[in-house]
Amino acid sequence: MIKKFTLFICCFFGIATLFSQKLNTSNSVIISGKVIDSKSKQPLEYATIIIKNTITQEISGGVTNLDGFFSIEIPKATYAIDIAFISFQSVKFPEESIISNKDLGVIKLSESTNGLDEIVIVAEKTTVDIRLDKRIYNVGKDMTVKGGTASDVLDNVPSVNVDVEGNVSLRGNENVRILIDGKPSALVGLSGAEALRQLPADAIERVEVITSPSARYDAEGTAGILNIILRKGKALGFNASINTTVGNPDQLQLATNLNQRGIKTNLFSNFGYNYRNGPGNSYTDLRNLTNGVVTSSRIEDRQWARKRNSFNASMGLEYFLTKESSITGVVFYTHTKGGDLSENNIQEFNANNLITDSAIRIQNEDSNDETVQYSLNYTNKFNKNGHKLTLDLQYSDSKEDEEAINIETGFTDETNITNESSKNTLLQADYILPIGEDAQFEAGYRGDFQDLTSDFLVTPVSDPNFDPSNNLEFGQNIHAFYTQYGNKFNKLSLLLGLRLETTDVKVRLLNSNENNDFSYTELFPTVNIGYEATEKQSFTLGYSRRIRRARFWYLNPFESRNSQNIIFKGNPALIPTFTNSFDLGYLNRIGKLTLNSSIYYQHSTNNISRVTRQEIREINGNDESVLIREPINLASEDRYGLEFTANYNATKIVKFDGSFNLFNSKTAGIYTYDFLDPTSNTTNTITEDLSNSNTSWRARFNARVTLPYKIEWQTRLSYRGPSESAQNVSEGIFSTNLAFSKDILKEKGTLVLNISDVFNSRKSNTVNYTPNRDAPTNISDQTFQWRMRQISLNFTYRFNQQKKQQNGGRENGGGEEFEG
Repeated sequence: MIKKFTLFICCFFGIATLFSQKLNTSNSVIISGKVIDSKSKQPLEYATIIIKNTITQEISGGVTNLDGFFSIEIPKATYAIDIAFISFQSVKFPEESIISNKDLGVIKLSESTNGLDEIVIVAEKTTVDIRLDKRIYNVGKDMTVKGGTASDVLDNVPSVNVDVEGNVSLRGNENVRILIDGKPSALVGLSGAEALRQLPADAIERVEVITSPSARYDAEGTAGILNIILRKGKALGFNASINTTVGNPDQLQLATNLNQRGIKTNLFSNFGYNYRNGPGNSYTDLRNLTNGVVTSSRIEDRQWARKRNSFNASMGLEYFLTKESSITGVVFYTHTKGGDLSENNIQEFNANNLITDSAIRIQNEDSNDETVQYSLNYTNKFNKNGHKLTLDLQYSDSKEDEEAINIETGFTDETNITNESSKNTLLQADYILPIGEDAQFEAGYRGDFQDLTSDFLVTPVSDPNFDPSNNLEFGQNIHAFYTQYGNKFNKLSLLLGLRLETTDVKVRLLNSNENNDFSYTELFPTVNIGYEATEKQSFTLGYSRRIRRARFWYLNPFESRNSQNIIFKGNPALIPTFTNSFDLGYLNRIGKLTLNSSIYYQHSTNNISRVTRQEIREINGNDESVLIREPINLASEDRYGLEFTANYNATKIVKFDGSFNLFNSKTAGIYTYDFLDPTSNTTNTITEDLSNSNTSWRARFNARVTLPYKIEWQTRLSYRGPSESAQNVSEGIFSTNLAFSKDILKEKGTLVLNISDVFNSRKSNTVNYTPNRDAPTNISDQTFQWRMRQISLNFTYRFNQQKKQQNGGRENGGGEEFEG
């Protein structure tokens, strides 16, 4: 596979070089000029040139270079031009039809008497942009994620939280749909949390947080959608950046992005190598009770080291067939080799807290993951008013092989072999038709097809009555059709949509000949309303019906094997969760302060929740208590909350932003399962009421300060409040990140020192009660730390790239938004 891929790279770049010649300039013009300070007559570097097409409302532009010059190539059209710079009064040019090259001459900017105000939002892109149905988080300005991964980026996005195990949640809800460039992607991989740790942060341009998705988007994800947009060069000519990161615990990362853009072609690529050897730990104190009295207990103290060597490459070629149409091909490849070594020190105690047994369980696991994905996009803009058709084809092939050897004193060595393979195909068509100046009609189709096999083998089997080995075949075919209509009536914007999805699912356990095949067709309406009360105040109201389909790792009943007494497994009988979601938002800009708040409510049926139950198994000839943690469908969940974010530019060198989310979730449902008592050889049906109400909160605060010698200092504080369910109580988690940045080499290079989790406090502390908190027969106290404090040094060097380069031209992924 690697040889074929290398050959493809060579051919790809050879063909792209031929295409990158400037074939035709007749439909383009160049706008140029120089921006200076009216007093000192000195050139202003990084002044922003904003060019707005007055017909299509598309915005492009660029920034000035070291000498204050700019030269921007655009199609012939009618434009309004705005020149701006931080703390200077902007200069606006009247609307004009530009059909030939235009030199604006020397533009003189005067300092603003009002200090920092709206110009800051223009000249230095704000951290969060607000749209009718989403918020956009721009990664470039955040130093605390330099040298990090996609998980670090998501954990720094308002409303988003990544827990210590890598699970992503939105507003406290873990069922969030993650897209790459607007589509499902092999980048998320066979195991989403682990795959996000392999994607470098520097490959990400922005993250779109979509809490009230329109009909254009997947109905998957009851909490909403996170759309990760990867970097794609937009500036003419050649530009590139190279960055490297070294850190402790062991970390080495090398990454580069290269871009060659001409009149007819745009060739872009990202390459990266990542090595990590991260330590982690967990501590579990499990107590067995009878009538509230401890009869025995077990302590498991586990330390591990996770080694990862990963290489990823992404290459794309965008070819402009005509002025209005283009075709883009992208190839993505990743290969990861892992080696995990964990040591579990086990002690068992009797009712008098005296040691009755001790053992050491060592798990040595090697893994090999490989993914290749091919994407093809065709875009045709029929005119400059937004009339557009896009077609997408995407195919990916992922393979993951693991072999683990478990060695425990007093036991026969156990070998676990896992082989997983997934093939995914995506077909998509989107059509946009403007109606007049303020209305727009959309329609489209998406077909998403997945075939996956997972073979899990355990040898030898220690319990003659139970074999954890299994062979799973999983298939899911989704056909989706949507239509939506948007219009603007003065200050009111309206976007109405309807999506129909037909799903065919097969879940087959070959070892037990168990089939769980089912099909269903559902409608998903969406409503998004926006109202601009004033230029600084606006309201949004959104409604959407959403679905949560269980992923294969939730359906696969394979069991974790790092402990024989505390096990997680999937449930092949899971059915989808359906959610009705409502969101009311308010945005207000008060001078240097921007406030964005929302009130939301979600009602879910057949809610998927993780529960714990008890089994008695024969282990080394003895009957022992085993805790099984698995997902089930509970009856319903009601979740409501209040969220707000704030951005405050106190001065030119001091900026703050923060977010706060307070929410309550009420779960109702009965859990019923069979319990086999080996002492009496009888099976009892256990029924537990797992209804519960939980109130929790999340908070995040960022401060960015410019120190002397132009050293940038950023501090991030985050807190995840305590929470509880019918079966567990979790303590709050506090963490702090620090980063210092300095531009060098005439601002072509940047050094960033990053300290993640300064106080090494990012640990989860949870008490689990089985079967529930009212009458437990088992209580386990667990402390879990996925990774320890990380210190890293990152260096970035840019070739023909401005540090604050603005986005212009075509956007990559996510589609166009109706904003009235």
